[in-house]
Amino acid sequence: MKIKKGDTVKILTGKNSGKSGKIISVDLKNWKVSVEGLNVYKKHVRPRREGEKGQIVEVTRPITASNVALVCGSCHKAIRVGYRLEGENKIRYCRKCGSAL
Repeated sequence: MKIKKGDTVKILTGKNSGKSGKIISVDLKNWKVSVEGLNVYKKHVRPRREGEKGQIVEVTRPITASNVALVCGSCHKAIRVGYRLEGENKIRYCRKCGSAL
């Protein structure tokens, strides 16, 4: 997966399409990412102890990684990621403008 935790991404499909946010977590096994403040759902939580009230909690659900695109820091567009070697280091770069990520 070419997307890492902390990257800024733009959502391509679904109810939040066109919005962008920062990645909170990446699940490599299931190919999913969680984006901060996006794809938020309300979950009803039952009371745990006697006398405690139930509540409604907002939960960020993961999105399939193919439905998000990385946003370049210099050209501010949704991009595809390329890799190149600079010396002994393998770096990611923007395929549109060529700048390193």
